[in-house]
Amino acid sequence: MDLSLVIPIYNEAENIPLLINAITKSLNNTNLVYEIICVDDGSQDGSTEVLKNILMTTSCLKAIVLRRNYGQTPAMAAGFENARGNVIITLDGDLQNDPTDIPLLLQKLEEGYDLVSGWRKNRQDDALTRLLPSKIANWIIGKITGVKLHDYGCSLKAYRKELIADMNLYGELHRFLPALAYIEGAKITEIPVNHHPRRFGKSKYGLGRTFRVIMDLLTVFFIKKFLTRPMHVFGFFGLISMILGFFIGIYLSFLKLGLGRSIGDRPLLILCVLLILTGVQLFSFGLLGELLMRTYHESQKRPIYRIRDIYFNSGNQK
Repeated sequence: MDLSLVIPIYNEAENIPLLINAITKSLNNTNLVYEIICVDDGSQDGSTEVLKNILMTTSCLKAIVLRRNYGQTPAMAAGFENARGNVIITLDGDLQNDPTDIPLLLQKLEEGYDLVSGWRKNRQDDALTRLLPSKIANWIIGKITGVKLHDYGCSLKAYRKELIADMNLYGELHRFLPALAYIEGAKITEIPVNHHPRRFGKSKYGLGRTFRVIMDLLTVFFIKKFLTRPMHVFGFFGLISMILGFFIGIYLSFLKLGLGRSIGDRPLLILCVLLILTGVQLFSFGLLGELLMRTYHESQKRPIYRIRDIYFNSGNQK
């Protein structure tokens, strides 16, 4: 299998037939052996039935139906786990990504890159609620992760299969895949791609996701800097806290023993105790982090999603 297209689907019944048709038209003139994997993330608008109907006439389509709505990251992870292609391309199911850009991504990937990200240079979204927050987020993510892309939020991306195999997705980490790939040593670039206004359905994105994105960004930052050495961050701050508490303790001991002053009612005494206790706790967190890090790398991971059905062209379930 040359190519796998992974498409998370959530309430996109009207868009699915048009999207599948556009993808097949885009790839018909190539000699690629490809599959289209649509991951139905608990849709309630009949998207599952639409996919099953298309399966009757489309041999390259595979529909993965999740038990409930887990979110875009688990849906993409389900698609990645079931992809057989040497190259994996992701795109949204709302027709805003243009399937005619797929050959361009593949061409750029052949230049030696491990990941090619789309850049919606002329993005067709609301300026205040989507474009402005996106620009700010892209700048912040670039600064923190060290991977400077114009458009982290563009779902249209091409990956080499071996790159995906090295990454596990949690939370909302799908948007940080370039940063996670960079941690794995991937060679990354981006190209301008088309972007269309939404024709059917409602957008699933909004400002309400900002808090989750910020938390996941901090997670990525920690993974990038300290995943294999948590003691370097917890131990460092713990050591500083203990040293400060120690010197304050020496000062208070000098006041008590050398000058005979009372120190029982001094706030500095409370600060001294708190600093020492905090330092011990942080140092202990560092040790626990080291143990957890080793467990993380050495143990098998449980999946973050549960599949209800997988439908093939034959109509059979597996």
